[in-house]
Amino acid sequence: MIARGSTAWHRRFAVGLVVVSLVAAGCSSDGSSSDPTTAPVPTDPVAPEVTDAPASTEAPTATDAPVTTDVAESGDFTAKVVTLTPPTGEPMVIGLINSEGVPGLDFPQIREDMQATFDYLNEHGGFGGRPLELKTCASKGSPESSQACAQEISGAGVELVLLGLDLFPGYPTFDAGKLPVIGLLPILPGDYTANALFVTGGNATLAAGMAGVAKEKFDAKSVGIISADNPGANGTESALKASLDKVGIPYVSIKGGNEETDAGYQGLMAQANSDNPDLLVSLYDGPGCIGTMRGRTALGITTPVLAASSCAAKEVIDQVGDDALGWIFLGAQTNEETPANTLIREIMAPALDVPADEVDPSALGLGGLGIIQAMTLAQFADTIVTDGGEVTGQSLYDYFGSTTTSLWPTGLPAECGKATAYPAICTFEFPVIEYAEDGTLQPAKGIETVSAFDYLP
Repeated sequence: MIARGSTAWHRRFAVGLVVVSLVAAGCSSDGSSSDPTTAPVPTDPVAPEVTDAPASTEAPTATDAPVTTDVAESGDFTAKVVTLTPPTGEPMVIGLINSEGVPGLDFPQIREDMQATFDYLNEHGGFGGRPLELKTCASKGSPESSQACAQEISGAGVELVLLGLDLFPGYPTFDAGKLPVIGLLPILPGDYTANALFVTGGNATLAAGMAGVAKEKFDAKSVGIISADNPGANGTESALKASLDKVGIPYVSIKGGNEETDAGYQGLMAQANSDNPDLLVSLYDGPGCIGTMRGRTALGITTPVLAASSCAAKEVIDQVGDDALGWIFLGAQTNEETPANTLIREIMAPALDVPADEVDPSALGLGGLGIIQAMTLAQFADTIVTDGGEVTGQSLYDYFGSTTTSLWPTGLPAECGKATAYPAICTFEFPVIEYAEDGTLQPAKGIETVSAFDYLP
């Protein structure tokens, strides 16, 4: 497993991204419990860090998996992009604001992996033939630092603003500069109605998707919930309760510590299952996934369990093996090799200075969000050019916001503004995966995808 410095890549690359709101709300980059939605504002604002990240002039390291002519001509953007040549059009300057450098809110891998993707695209077509330059600013978890970043980026000649994980985006500043904003996920309630578009829906769609699985796959008449008692998990739990209330499914919710002993996890599972619910939902992450999976097996519980995609991480499955039977994962991907995974290896190999076959796409972590965002925009740009349009920051935003399109690489639909109460959310559908008897992760029988739309509170 490739490590990024001293921090292991420990999250699955999931296009559904439902785990991200759980991770961002409940865990820091070193695995400790935290909550960006309620993080304390520093008394003395920390100055943001603004850097210019010019496009790399060095070609990325070649992979061991060349694309054949048949694949390159398949019409799929994932296959097409590897055949494109370096762009020669007018450079496109894009801003990125991302939370870095403070405990619990330190996500540099988003910036690093987005830059790696921009470097790759600068050898393979850019955005519709335009080379890319990324200007970045590190916010520090306070309104003051986010506002300072908004002012710096707005004055840096950018034509599009990207948000990584930023608690307090400076929307009024962006509006004043007439700058389009595309973010990874909404964090605070104001994000849902901001003048911006988000690639994923955060806690709102995570919880609603879980309620959808409970209703559509299990026709559940009752649900048992287990979660850690910390602000992040509590926020996810609150959203889940609201969605279950909407569809009339009663529930019992049991709280535990951020990390428990084996006996502790068994106790939580036993309490949540005591009234024989039709479904258990685990909001635990990382070690909690391992503990609850083992606890369920040790107690002989047969009630199926639904969890976010972090519980489908390779290191979790490697630890628990067949104890994962009976578990369903929202937003995770199968562990089969795909053209997208081959492309991810090619993107990340030069950034990590390793051979492509040593890159594990299933363990990219939060940095995978940066790859998703950049490659999705590259796909949009390619379509705009194919349709005879001009690629600009505004045209990318308008295309995303007004066209029923799809996210890279799964092709699940993006439908910005579909939910009136959440106009900034653009995606509602997630893959649903289960652990199979042969040890693989496969689409869940009876419900391969679920839409959160009808279950939003």
